[in-house]
Amino acid sequence: MAGASSGMSPRVAVLMGGLSAEREVSLVSGRECAIALREAGFQVIEVDCGRDLAARLAEIRPDVAFNALHGRYGEDGAVQGLLEWLGIPYTHSGVLASAIAMDKVKTKEVYAAAGLPTVLSVLASRDEVSAGHVLPPPYVVKPYNEGSSVGVYIVNPGSNHPRLAETMPATVMVETYVPGREMTCTVMGDRALCVTDIITEGWYDYDAKYKAGGSRHVLPADLPAEITEACLDYALRAHRALGCRGLSRTDFRWDETQGLAGLILLETNTQPGMTPTSLAPEQAAFCGYSFPELCRWMVEDASCNR
Repeated sequence: MAGASSGMSPRVAVLMGGLSAEREVSLVSGRECAIALREAGFQVIEVDCGRDLAARLAEIRPDVAFNALHGRYGEDGAVQGLLEWLGIPYTHSGVLASAIAMDKVKTKEVYAAAGLPTVLSVLASRDEVSAGHVLPPPYVVKPYNEGSSVGVYIVNPGSNHPRLAETMPATVMVETYVPGREMTCTVMGDRALCVTDIITEGWYDYDAKYKAGGSRHVLPADLPAEITEACLDYALRAHRALGCRGLSRTDFRWDETQGLAGLILLETNTQPGMTPTSLAPEQAAFCGYSFPELCRWMVEDASCNR
C-alpha cells in the first residue's frame, strides 16, 4: 500500500457503480465498504465510476483504490490497467488474473491445466442456441464474461431449445448442467477460509443472490470431511493458478451421489460481493475478521505492478 501524507491516514478512493449490468450491486458493495473503511480509520472518497474516471482519480490523488466494481470494465482487467497506468495501488487481483477469471472459457482452460475438475462446455452463437440444442440436455446457457448469474438459462431434458433475449451477447457459453448442492469457498491471501452451502428454492440466480430471502447460507457447510478438504484445496489452487491476489471466491456444484467425483468447479470471482452479509465477508467473519477489519486488510494488501 502506498504511504499516506505525513501524519494523515491514507486516502482511499472506493470505486463503485460503473457501466456494467451489475452497477446496482456495485453501488451497494461500495457504500458498505466506504462505511467500514471510515470505521477502520481511513479517509474515504466515494467514486461513482464513469468514463471520466482517469481524470477524477488524477484530481483526487488517492493513496489506494478500493475496487468495489463488479462486472465488465470493473473486474475484467480494464480498470486494473487504468490504475496500473496511473500508479495507484488497488485491491483484488491484477490485470491478467482479472481478465482470465472474467472469461469463463479461459478460466476453465486454466482449471484443466491445473488438474481441477470441470464439465464440458462450448461457445456458441446466440442464433445457434436459439435454433437447436447445442449440447444434450440438461445444460446451462450463460454469457461467458458476466457475473452475478446475469442472463442464465437452464434447459432440462424434454424442454425446447431456449429463445435467448436480445440482451444476451452474440456469443454465449453452453455448459453441461451439474446437479446437486451449490457451495462456495473464499480465499483470503494464501488461506482458504471455509465452505458455505447455499440453500435456495431452485437455481441460484440473480434474485436468489440479491433479493431478501432469496437464499440461505449455511457455514461451515455440513459436508463429509473429504469434500470440505477438497473444496478448500481446489479454491486455493484455483486462486493460485489464475494468479489472483487479495480476496477471491470459487463456486462449486456437488452431486452427493457421486462422492468426490461429483465435485465440480464452476467459476472464480476475483471481486466477490462486499456487503457485510455477502458470502465472502460472512466467511471472513466466521474466521474472526469483522467487516471493517476485512476491508482494512484489503487496503493493506493493495498493490500495483503485479
